[in-house]
Amino acid sequence: MADYRKDDAANWDREQVRRERPQPAPRKRRRRKRRLHPLLFLLLHLLFVALVSGLLGCGGWLLFSDFCSFNRSGVPTVTATVEVSSEDTLDTIADKLADAGFIEYKWFFRLYAGFTGAEEEISIGSHSLNTDMDYHALVAGMRGTRSYANADTVQVTIPEGRTVSQTIAILAEKGVNTEEALIDAAQNADFNYDFIDNESTNISRLEGYLFPDTYEFYINEKPADALNRLIRNFNSKMDDDLLAVAAERGYDLHKIITVASLIEKETDGTDYGKIASVIYNRLDGPGDKAGTYGMLQVDASLLYVLSGHQGAITQSDMQTDSPYNLYKYPGLPPTPIANPGLASILAALEPENTDYYYYALGTDGRHRFFTNYNDHVAFVSSGEYGG
Repeated sequence: MADYRKDDAANWDREQVRRERPQPAPRKRRRRKRRLHPLLFLLLHLLFVALVSGLLGCGGWLLFSDFCSFNRSGVPTVTATVEVSSEDTLDTIADKLADAGFIEYKWFFRLYAGFTGAEEEISIGSHSLNTDMDYHALVAGMRGTRSYANADTVQVTIPEGRTVSQTIAILAEKGVNTEEALIDAAQNADFNYDFIDNESTNISRLEGYLFPDTYEFYINEKPADALNRLIRNFNSKMDDDLLAVAAERGYDLHKIITVASLIEKETDGTDYGKIASVIYNRLDGPGDKAGTYGMLQVDASLLYVLSGHQGAITQSDMQTDSPYNLYKYPGLPPTPIANPGLASILAALEPENTDYYYYALGTDGRHRFFTNYNDHVAFVSSGEYGG
């Protein structure tokens, strides 16, 4: 017979324990978010895309219309003359075009001109333009070839081997601008080429890069533009193939042009490759065997810093403490010493293969080349030496 009292007591104890045990908090019922109907979501998405596209499209169409001169169609064509002076910049040119009604969005024209390099094509002079012209036509209408009849020009020949100072003197003499203004531009203007040190204020930063050639300049042309024309010509000559040859030699562009400038100042006009071979033999070859020990001993480099020097280099001159004194310091000078022509640049890239370490000028104006010092001294001591 079961003891119901005991069973009741046990059940009561379990119930009591259950009541005293901490109970978990009742879980809150999560409220389900109401999802949009897929079709409604798609419609809202398309509406948003259309709205954004419309806003962008309106702005883009306005710019495109200005670029193509569509916004000036349907109205009578207006022709006007725009004067571009040596003092004008891309900003002031855009102002003049806007004032004349040729463009509406000056910032967009400046962006176009900067992106396409049009700024370098616009020249000083009087330019007849009209409202039917798009951006490209406006720039073409302001190119130099269109303004020669309206502005005074001068033809200037820069010979090979001239320094920056000498080149500036030639430009000033021909009336391109004043020597002071050209020197200031050479010192302070920014030139958009990675081989020009725009942090420097020494005109030697342009040495080697004012390519010798015949140019047509405007009288009183903007000094930075005039110098930039010479630099741009140099840059056009140094194509990818030539730069690849320089890289194969293990020389960067600066060193190649420095070597070329030494060749230019030393050559008799017939021996570019041989002069180049002597320089490289001394720089890279076993110079100790020939007694040169990496010293180039090029007179022209020392004369670069001996302003106004007359006559032959003396022993006293050779003691000058300058990195351009290649009797005192081995290796190349810190910068080119002149602006070389293409023949000297090509010789610096492709020198002749010789064993020459010395050369001296003969009385006939031609160099003699030697593999050793004794032969060199013997020639200098002879009556054939031209000094």
